[in-house]
Amino acid sequence: MEKPVTSARPAPGLYVTATPIGNAADITARALDLMARCDLLLCEDTRVTAKLLAIHNISAKTAPYHDHNAAEMRPRILKRLEAGEVIVLVSDAGTPLVSDPGLKLVQEAVAAGHYVTTLPGASSVLAALTLAALPTDRFFFAGFAPAKQEGRRKEFAELASIPATLVFLESANRLAASLGDMAGALGDRPAAVARELTKRFEEVRRGSLSELATHYEEAGAPKGEIVVVVGPPEKRAPLCAHEIDAMIENALARTTLKDAVAEVVSITGLPRREIYARALELSGAK
Repeated sequence: MEKPVTSARPAPGLYVTATPIGNAADITARALDLMARCDLLLCEDTRVTAKLLAIHNISAKTAPYHDHNAAEMRPRILKRLEAGEVIVLVSDAGTPLVSDPGLKLVQEAVAAGHYVTTLPGASSVLAALTLAALPTDRFFFAGFAPAKQEGRRKEFAELASIPATLVFLESANRLAASLGDMAGALGDRPAAVARELTKRFEEVRRGSLSELATHYEEAGAPKGEIVVVVGPPEKRAPLCAHEIDAMIENALARTTLKDAVAEVVSITGLPRREIYARALELSGAK
């Protein structure tokens, strides 16, 4: 591919630049031009970025910037920005800072008064959201859920009342268990599992959370990067006191007081203190 050419030197500063999430052609002409003419290209993994540069016939000076060396690298980068250099920040795939390194660097560059801008492009979050066939007018990106089941269930319960489509990243080996925990905490909502987006074996599987959990329990862990999109909660008429009591009693019959309260709170969206107080009354606990 012939590189786009621009005569004017880019303004000194930090350029947060999106790269493809799979298909190497999914990159803007502006990003290719800037990477070819920057003073330094910061990469999450220089080996990964080197492949992209080779595909587009670009030669650039690269340096690693990731979670393990960020604290050491930031002062050096800020000095180079102070000297008037053009520095590009990329991650291995997609948009930097979105579950990828870069936030502290952007914060410190802004605080120091340096020019900071973005070259937008590919994002697995937005790509999955557009393919899920779920509401897109309001969404909440929750990143990776905790690895342990207790932490996952707690986090899902906290997100249950958000009136928006939820978007998660998840690892393949935890996918089935995570989907099951979502179904328990969020209710059996419509959802989609997107993987290998823009790649040869792209797949979007849609269904209820319980259906998807059962599929991946039986089929095993899938390959590739995974995004889970979950539909928003259904709008319900306000529950009467009798209905709330019935829900609490049903939950208390199956589980502990603590878990029963968490379950009812996740379903109703009512304040925890109110449900806890009523659960104590109904259980006769002191």
